[in-house]
Amino acid sequence: MNAAETVLVVEDDDRIRRALKLALADEGYEVLDVATGEEAIERARERTVSAVLVDLNLPGINGFEVCRRIRLLSPAPIIIVSAREDSHDVVAGLEAGADDYVTKPFVFKELAARLRANLRRHQPESARAGPVDFGGLRIAADEGRIWLDGEEVGLTATEFRLLCAFADQPGRVLSREQVLATVWGYDYYGDVRLVDAHIRRLRTKIEPDPSSPARIVTVRGLGYRFEPEPHE
Repeated sequence: MNAAETVLVVEDDDRIRRALKLALADEGYEVLDVATGEEAIERARERTVSAVLVDLNLPGINGFEVCRRIRLLSPAPIIIVSAREDSHDVVAGLEAGADDYVTKPFVFKELAARLRANLRRHQPESARAGPVDFGGLRIAADEGRIWLDGEEVGLTATEFRLLCAFADQPGRVLSREQVLATVWGYDYYGDVRLVDAHIRRLRTKIEPDPSSPARIVTVRGLGYRFEPEPHE
C-alpha cells in the first residue's frame, strides 16, 4: 500500500470514529476524520483523498447527499458503513455514488479488506489494446474513457470496470457472482445488490432508453449479457 493514501472517515459516533481512525492508522493510512456531512464535503474540496468511509445517519446533510456531493468532487472510492441494511437503503446508497456498502456491526479485518480491494480497483491498469467500437459505443480501456455516438461519457472507476467486464466477453451471459468476482475482486458473501445497482446506474449513461436496455440486457434467472450490436 502507498503510505500516502488518505482515507476520509465520516462518522458522527465518536467511539466508532476514533476506533476507525486508530485502526486505519495502524494499517498505514493517513486518516481525516469528521463528524458531519458538511465537514466531509469541505475536506473533500480541500484535500485529495484516496477513499471515503461514510455513515448514512449523520446530523445535517445525510450520508446519501454526502455521497452525491463527494462523487461530483472526486473519483475516489466511497464505502458506506451503516447499521441500515434494508435493501432500499443499500440500493439508494449505491445509486448516490457509493462503490460499496458495509453494514454495522462490522469486523475491521473485513472492512480493511474491502477498502484495499476498492483502492486496487481504482489504480491505473497496465495498457491494453486500443479502442474498441460496439455499435456507436467506443471503449478505450487503456485510457479509461468511453464515447457514445462521438460524445465522451463520464463514468466512475467502478462503472468503467463493469462495462469493460461485459465488453471483454460480448454476447456471453455473466452471472451476478461472476461480475462480483471480476469487478469487485472479492467474495461479497452472496450479496448481489452491488451488481444490480451499478448496472442500473451504468444503463442511465450508455442506453438510449434505460427502461428498455439494448446494450446490457437482463437474462432472466441467469444474469446479464452485453450486446455488441444493440438492436433498436
